Amino acid sequence: MAQDPRERLVRREYIAFNERGYRIGSSHHNSTIPDAVVNRMRELHEEFNFGYRVLARMFGVSRGTVQKICTYRRRAQTVARWQRRT
Repeated sequence: MAQDPRERLVRREYIAFNERGYRIGSSHHNSTIPDAVVNRMRELHEEFNFGYRVLARMFGVSRGTVQKICTYRRRAQTVARWQRRT
């Protein structure tokens, strides 16, 4: 899966914050799954009807994690502001 060079630039130079001022997405310090992978999981599930178990095997994460991501219970916050890393 080829990575968009703009995503690499955003991930390195900017930090995403939600409306309460907390880091979100790939810029959170405990994040282990990149935003591109989360978006791809949701796309495969919603558009191509891939099951949670199949996606879990494809991406090497647990079925519960895939389920929470695809049902927007995890990684569903929107960016309120970006801050440049110093």
